[in-house]
Amino acid sequence: MGFVYYVTLFIFIDDWVGLRSSAGKLNALLFSFLASLCLFSLSICVLVDPGRVPASYVPDVEDSGWSNGNATETRKCDKCFAYKPLRTHHCRVCRRCVLKMDHHCLWINNCVGYANYKAFFILVFYATVASIYSTVLLVCCAFKNGDSYAGNVPLKTFIVCCGIFMIGLSITLGTLLCWHIYLIAHNITTIEHYDSKRASWLARKSGQSFRHQFDIGVYKNITSVLGPNMIKWLCPTFTRNSEDGISFSASRDS
Repeated sequence: MGFVYYVTLFIFIDDWVGLRSSAGKLNALLFSFLASLCLFSLSICVLVDPGRVPASYVPDVEDSGWSNGNATETRKCDKCFAYKPLRTHHCRVCRRCVLKMDHHCLWINNCVGYANYKAFFILVFYATVASIYSTVLLVCCAFKNGDSYAGNVPLKTFIVCCGIFMIGLSITLGTLLCWHIYLIAHNITTIEHYDSKRASWLARKSGQSFRHQFDIGVYKNITSVLGPNMIKWLCPTFTRNSEDGISFSASRDS
């Protein structure tokens, strides 16, 4: 992040319009704002606990999610030896169960779960926008100074390497962003997506349509993660909603 920020401000923008010009100051301010939001979102992802199962948690055996035979036994973690709420999984790295666990992210050295998933999504969103923005500035800089770069092989090589890096970063982050938009729209985690592949295959084989049991409609799925207030959707702070990480609204078809 520091490298991208430095080359964007002090090379791309400065060589394109100059940092002291009005256009340069405006672009530097906008990119610095995006970088600040990325750092803020990253801090929340790292520092916020993704969701710890309450020590006093005991499953409601009358609940529909626990009503099948030996469900109580199957929802008991064989590592923690404690009950796991629905959508909870044990993380081998953190060595504990995480509420609505999506995955363990090495980049934030933390799990992505119920309490910090929104911050993770917003981090990916702002990082994608910032990467695309930086790539556009690089292209503008290269078109304006193409002739001067031609005679300077080291600088030309550096600009080309930066271009390859920024395009690759934008595509990678953009792909990750699209993936999590899909997950949020269907109210499903990465773990649940891979776990449901067999159920989806069996449904298609029998000529039926498969729908994830917590898929309650696109808008409700989105608000369950980003919050009910659309104005605060792009704010990385966790927004409390009707779900508590233990019980979840289920689809009427499930």
